[in-house]
Amino acid sequence: MAYASKKEEESGLSSYYNNKTTIIQEARVFNDSPISPRKCRALLTRIVYLLYVGETFGTQEATTLFFGTTKLFQHKDSALRQMVYLAIKELATTAEDVIMVTSSIMKDMQPNSEVIYRPNAIRALCRIIDPSMAQGVERFFKAAIVDRTPSISSAALVSSYHLFPQAKDVVRRWVNEVQEAVNAKTSGSFFGGASSGSYLNFGSSGNSNSGYQPIPSSSYITQYHALGLLYLIRQQDRMAVTKMIQQLGGGKSGAGTTLKNAMALCMLIRYAAKVMEEDPNVQRQMVDLLEGWLRHKSDMVNFEAARAICEMKNVGPAQLTKSIAVLQLFLSSPKSVLKFAATRTLASLALSHPASVATCNVDLESLITDSNRSVATYAITTLLKTGNEASVDRLMKQITGFMSEISDEFKVIIVDAIRSLCLKFPLKHASMLAFLSGVLRDEGGYDFKRAVVEAIFDMIKFIGECKEQALSHLCEFIEDCEFTKLSVRILHLLGAEGPKAPQPTKYIRFIYNRVVLENATVRAAAVSSLAKFGVNAVDAGLRRSIGVLLNRCLDDVDDEVRDRAAMFLRVLKEATLADAYIKEESVFSLAALESKLVAYVNDPDAIQTPFDATSIPKISRAQLAADATRPSTLDTIAVPSAKKTSASPPPPTAAETQSAYLQQLSEVPELASYGPVLNSSTKPVQLTETETEYQVTCVKHIFKEHVVFQFNVSNTLPDTVLEQVSVIMQPQTDSGLTEDFIIPVPSLASSTSPSIVYVSFTRDTPEEYTTASFQCILKFISKELDPSTGEPEEEGYEDEYQLEEVELSAGGDYIIPSYSTFSAEWDRLRSGATATETFSLGSMDSLKAACDSIIEVLNMEALGGTETPSSSSVHTMQLSGLVTGGGGKVLVRCRMTFAKGTGVTLELGVRAEKENACNLVLAAVGG
Repeated sequence: MAYASKKEEESGLSSYYNNKTTIIQEARVFNDSPISPRKCRALLTRIVYLLYVGETFGTQEATTLFFGTTKLFQHKDSALRQMVYLAIKELATTAEDVIMVTSSIMKDMQPNSEVIYRPNAIRALCRIIDPSMAQGVERFFKAAIVDRTPSISSAALVSSYHLFPQAKDVVRRWVNEVQEAVNAKTSGSFFGGASSGSYLNFGSSGNSNSGYQPIPSSSYITQYHALGLLYLIRQQDRMAVTKMIQQLGGGKSGAGTTLKNAMALCMLIRYAAKVMEEDPNVQRQMVDLLEGWLRHKSDMVNFEAARAICEMKNVGPAQLTKSIAVLQLFLSSPKSVLKFAATRTLASLALSHPASVATCNVDLESLITDSNRSVATYAITTLLKTGNEASVDRLMKQITGFMSEISDEFKVIIVDAIRSLCLKFPLKHASMLAFLSGVLRDEGGYDFKRAVVEAIFDMIKFIGECKEQALSHLCEFIEDCEFTKLSVRILHLLGAEGPKAPQPTKYIRFIYNRVVLENATVRAAAVSSLAKFGVNAVDAGLRRSIGVLLNRCLDDVDDEVRDRAAMFLRVLKEATLADAYIKEESVFSLAALESKLVAYVNDPDAIQTPFDATSIPKISRAQLAADATRPSTLDTIAVPSAKKTSASPPPPTAAETQSAYLQQLSEVPELASYGPVLNSSTKPVQLTETETEYQVTCVKHIFKEHVVFQFNVSNTLPDTVLEQVSVIMQPQTDSGLTEDFIIPVPSLASSTSPSIVYVSFTRDTPEEYTTASFQCILKFISKELDPSTGEPEEEGYEDEYQLEEVELSAGGDYIIPSYSTFSAEWDRLRSGATATETFSLGSMDSLKAACDSIIEVLNMEALGGTETPSSSSVHTMQLSGLVTGGGGKVLVRCRMTFAKGTGVTLELGVRAEKENACNLVLAAVGG
């Protein structure tokens, strides 16, 4: 026995289990007479293990094993019968003709059959039956759901949950039974509540029926499964969900709740948080329930309620007091899981409410030395966000001690917190930069090194005193940097910031070393960086030296490096080329350029004329680099949460949205003759409330001679189909638009993805920028679904639904945000159309609110960070944009003053290439 055990240890389990051919050959053991339960159980275990590790059986192989396994139904061994159910449940998804064993399974589902068999039979039947057969087994599931044996009830509830996507209408009819299971006063489970395992207590003889005794428990696990199914049935009806939460919550104290299972209460808390997020009107009622659960006897429920309160929108310090007190108690708990959960929640909350979390700082400081380094990481991260300037040096010393003991994931969290702290306390930049440069030399993966580099980049950008020292640290880092992307980014930064330094020549050696020692990608980036030093050099000698270095690059083995060197040598000799290729701060938006080029190539008429690039919006080079490398904003700290993770993709840019709309419109044949789209609104306008049965949003597309309104319509009623769905638009006044046609939706069933109604208008005078307001009515024929067939009834009734008004506005629909160098462009447009007017914005209570409102109305890009006022009383904002339809560039200078009582006074200065573009901006603000 010892020898066999040793051999198994050496060879591993894979040689025994991972042999599909051997298992198929050994399946003949199912045909033995008499059947050996021990051998059959061992073989079934190997089959299930293979499926668990990802092995796949072909259809024929799975069918053979499936029907070989079903021959074991006649044996009386209970443990073997359970393994049979487990195996056929897993093989049923691949095997053919599995429906043939339904009758055998149904025998074990009868109320008078053995209790040990019924849960397994229910779970297996759910996998085997066709959705159309669900109605035939309805009475068995209803009886099982309300069965007094928890294992049977839980099996039926979980199986119903899995059956719901294929047979929604049938499962919805079981709502009364599910409600009864939720409200069960006495509930329990066997073996500590594990409702999905086996329920046998074997005697010494090995007989599966000897010594079998159910072990009672007070876990009430059935309530957890029943609540999940009940929510699934009612999730489309928000009022029903709200009522369910209030009934099961048991009032303000939570003491009268019918839910005894802690996991069920946690799930109910999450449903309450979701309802609050969707409907702020019920927040007060839900907060009362959540505060009641803060006093529950289960730590799990206490934490879930506290976390839900901390993650609420617009939560105030007064509402956070009780939940923070609960989390503070968890900080001193002997259980690591409670300390980890509490510190992570407080770290996330500290982003928005640092003053409230600061009350826990004493407890958090004691956790810095906690043996669980994950707890210590979140504790130090929270302290960094809530501490004062005096505590920075002490915290930095404590961090240095355990950085080598934690994983890269937690190192990134620490670095991001320090990055935020640098901007909060710029006077402490020396100690923080020393820390960052130190960890930059430590071992670590790409994500960790990228986080450190990004933090140093932010210090260079926002803290001028540390720029030269930070650049030196980055130069040392690229000497032995193993990540090409980081080297390229640092070389780009050195090319942008190095020429402005007091001694630019000290960076050139580090850059040229990359040309000699690195791969082709880094060498090409180094050549571009060297060229920037040459173009911006004041000293003629330095310019000649850069020319010598670039000449050496002409012999490089890579063509990209050679081409860049040749181009930049020519650029160094001609000032006009230098202005266009190096000193120019803006580039075309790549997504917009691509969409315009695609439209140009596909238009047979436009291909005869030169491509017009003036209508393509521009973005700054810095913004292009930031979009490509860092989707998060400066104040984003990488604290994992249920709502936002670091793996979440960044939202699409405005140009990417425009490109997506262009692809969508190209598939509509009625719009093929309209030509290219000049502009599409990037933010759909919500025309209905979020909780209504019909959800409608509107997107406006501007063509040269037409305006197309795109209505995205969703039907949330599960038992109703809408046919001939259209939107009737009535202009409030003479709009200068003539309706062409409406493209309705033939049929709209309940779905999360919307269908599209198009309404087209002709612009009577295309050279003018028409504005209008429309009353909109959603018209359709409503038909009920037949519950038995799922088909809509033959007869329906016409109905209509009033929508919010749709406006075709002067600024938002005809102007595209576009970057430009404001001072140069402002001087260039001095001879063009100009206008200056003064407006009183009495409703604005701050300069920041005025800036946000003006940007939203005009849909223009704020330049140089001027969208954020540096003073509370006086501010100047600079805006840039392009007017569609050949309107050209338009610039706006907003001079604002704020006084209490009178609001904001705005002096609006406009310069544009054309007069009508200038008037358009004034009309947008004045309207």
